[in-house]
Amino acid sequence: MPAGMQLSDFPEAPNLVALFLRRADALGTKPFLRTKQDGQWAAISWEETARRVCLVAEHLLALGLKPGDRVAIVSENRPEWCIADLGIMAAGCVTVPAYTTNTTRDHLHVLQNSGARAVIVSSTKLAEPLLPAVIKSDCCDHVIGLEPLRAGQGRFAVHDWSALVQGDAAAARTAVEARIAAIRREDLACIIYTSGTGGAPRGVRQHHGMILTNLCGVAQVIQEDFGWSEDEAMLSFLPLSHAYEHTAGQFVPIGLGGQIFYAESLEKLAANIEETRPTLMVVVPRLFEVLRMRIIKQAEKQGGAAAWLMGKAVGIASRSAGSKASLGDRAMDLLLAPTLRPKIRAKFGGRLKALVSGGAPLNPEIGKFFETIGVMLLQGYGQTESGPVISCNRPAAGIAMDTVGPPLPGVQVRIAEDGEILVGGELVMHGYWDNPGASEAVLHDGWLHTGDIGEFDAKGRIRITDRKKDMIVNDKGDNVSPQKVESMLTLQPEIAQAMVIGDRRPYVVGLIVPDREWAESWATANGVDPGKVQDDPAFTAHVRAAIDRVNADLSVIEKVRRFAFADEPFAIENEEMTPSLKIRRHKIKARYGERLDALYG
Repeated sequence: MPAGMQLSDFPEAPNLVALFLRRADALGTKPFLRTKQDGQWAAISWEETARRVCLVAEHLLALGLKPGDRVAIVSENRPEWCIADLGIMAAGCVTVPAYTTNTTRDHLHVLQNSGARAVIVSSTKLAEPLLPAVIKSDCCDHVIGLEPLRAGQGRFAVHDWSALVQGDAAAARTAVEARIAAIRREDLACIIYTSGTGGAPRGVRQHHGMILTNLCGVAQVIQEDFGWSEDEAMLSFLPLSHAYEHTAGQFVPIGLGGQIFYAESLEKLAANIEETRPTLMVVVPRLFEVLRMRIIKQAEKQGGAAAWLMGKAVGIASRSAGSKASLGDRAMDLLLAPTLRPKIRAKFGGRLKALVSGGAPLNPEIGKFFETIGVMLLQGYGQTESGPVISCNRPAAGIAMDTVGPPLPGVQVRIAEDGEILVGGELVMHGYWDNPGASEAVLHDGWLHTGDIGEFDAKGRIRITDRKKDMIVNDKGDNVSPQKVESMLTLQPEIAQAMVIGDRRPYVVGLIVPDREWAESWATANGVDPGKVQDDPAFTAHVRAAIDRVNADLSVIEKVRRFAFADEPFAIENEEMTPSLKIRRHKIKARYGERLDALYG
């Protein structure tokens, strides 16, 4: 454990800003926030970050904001996001993160619902959909641009970020120290809007103690299972407006006294991992699926021993996930240790302790694949309403890929009579912002009703069986897990995305998005126009065969009897995926409802 840092810092810290300043004082000139500039990873030190945080806090109050006022952030992941977040809290205000993919309508909902009096935006490009929402809102008085913005666009005042980080840093620090002495763990830190898989996003009221409890539990797991080192580093990639990245990708490294590297893009993610050599990284299952396919395809292109070894690894993972591993698999596993795994670990930087999957269920075969190639993958579980981390797989507890591990230290979990997972403790939200009805629906006697169905295994690990509200109940009353079927479908090389339905119906049907590279390759090999492959009976038959391979491992009620093709991939841009890469079922059903209904004709 780094000098001057201990687990007791978390339960003793009165608020997130106090914890950060404690870390900044201890680490001083050591690098903290890092971005790629001119081909090099430039750094902002802990003490410089603290200086800017305090100055931002005082400038926000100088604009006329008052403690308790809400301030929105619209920015990609970058150092200023962290500085703005802490600066807002240091002013006694409340951070309102907003997704960079929001439309004007989305921004207006967040601004109006939260009553945000100011918004910080990183670029003129992101300001384009934001500013019309600011103009339409009746609450937002200030827009602060990390890039210069044109003044005179509405009734709001425009300010340059550069002015907010200038001034008397010593006086700002003194004022911040006096102010945060009155901020308690139960006080509101931020309002994080759920990504809206089932309708309009709701603002989750996250208090300081909620996030600090998460940090304490995560730090204890890291210390006990991996060792808390002097050079912890996180590569931040998921949107910071999502609770998972906000807590695990930003505040966990703050608590650990580690560095935060900000990834350049999805396209450069693999290169960034190799360059920055992170010790920990949080990722959603969809990215694991993409990464798995890329690793397999890269080995196949290399051919020879690399392709052969990767093929063996894929086979072992598939059989192991189904508890069918043989003595031969165990022998092959020993061969992979000195051959394939060192090369894969090098691609992940060589010092990675674990990749942590969260945000959606992970197919056990995906987990077994990464385990087989030598990358530690831990599946976690949580919700925005719980800080967000509830549980996580731990090597010390024995990793079972069909579970999400035991609850974090300090987290209470019990299973209701109907199988719903209930969560208690300081990590539970105080409710949704300005939505008492929705709050009362999920909070009862201090327990958060997660809406997830699950159970404990013999070792106290949580096994999620499905999402209560997404559960398919067919016309005979049988329950079917859509996530299970969909995740199995997308493991097939022919299928990139899938959504299945069957509620109150006699059988399950699916909507399929073929894998683009596979479809183009098939079209070329068969002399078919790539734009018309879905009309070709032979192409359809090939996809049908892929679905039937999945059906062979499903029960009778789970089998996908019929399917249709989607017109285009599910994406954030067409509002069919959330920014955290979960499918929006209601949006997809609204678009393809007639096509899916026709499958029952």
